[in-house]
Amino acid sequence: MKRRKYGDLAITLFLAVCAAYAVFPIYMAVVNSFKTQGEMLKSVLTLPVKLHFENYSNAFHEINMLQSALNTVVVTVIGIAGIIVCASLAGYKLSRTPGKLSQFIFFLFIASMLVPFHSIMIPLTRMAKNLGFQGTTWGLAFIYIGLGVNMAVFLYHGFVKSVPRELEESARMDGCGELQTFARIIFPLLLPITVTIAILDLLWIWNDFLLPLLMLTDVQRYTLILSTSMLFGEYNNDWSLILSSLVLTAIPVVIFYAFFQKYIMQGITEGAIKG
Repeated sequence: MKRRKYGDLAITLFLAVCAAYAVFPIYMAVVNSFKTQGEMLKSVLTLPVKLHFENYSNAFHEINMLQSALNTVVVTVIGIAGIIVCASLAGYKLSRTPGKLSQFIFFLFIASMLVPFHSIMIPLTRMAKNLGFQGTTWGLAFIYIGLGVNMAVFLYHGFVKSVPRELEESARMDGCGELQTFARIIFPLLLPITVTIAILDLLWIWNDFLLPLLMLTDVQRYTLILSTSMLFGEYNNDWSLILSSLVLTAIPVVIFYAFFQKYIMQGITEGAIKG
């Protein structure tokens, strides 16, 4: 009993250290966002003498918060919606259609997950320019759909196997077609994995920097992360302004994640194990 008690205590202390290590950068960003540039250069570890809320108002205007947030929301919503629609249909069809062709197509989806983005970055940029996607928010969103659908298909493919086939057979007996059966019977049952995919893709798209940097050329179409990066100057960086911008950018994602985090482990676990 004593060994178990000491073992539990050691595990708890280890997890506490890991949690502190993960939270420390967030703490530093929030604390220093309320300091002046001089206070921050003097000591980044101390608490601010006075809370300078004007840092946030200045950051709000500097990064054109409303326009940048609107651009980010448009890209994120179109991207996530497209990934969910395409991946759910593909995952359902591949899971319910046994055969070598289905296995081969599913293997292609899985294999594409192993291809690093940097190896396709230049050809993707040229293709986007030829198709008229470059410089537009909707074009950026379509590229996110293509890059994110493979993981979503993998998760949907495994999760669909947990849905009884008897439900589909009953729907067909009632006169429902295949697409109607999926929309009315199957898709509502995929809510846990759908929310999981939505959260994971939201974190990815909202915080992505490289792809918007490659695709967007007009400042008025910049996403939040890209607008924040413009605060980094060649000779001077106002870190209080930069940290305030980063905190503002992260707030919507943190709120969304806090409300839906319970679905993440449930969706990933069920989708991976049953797949």
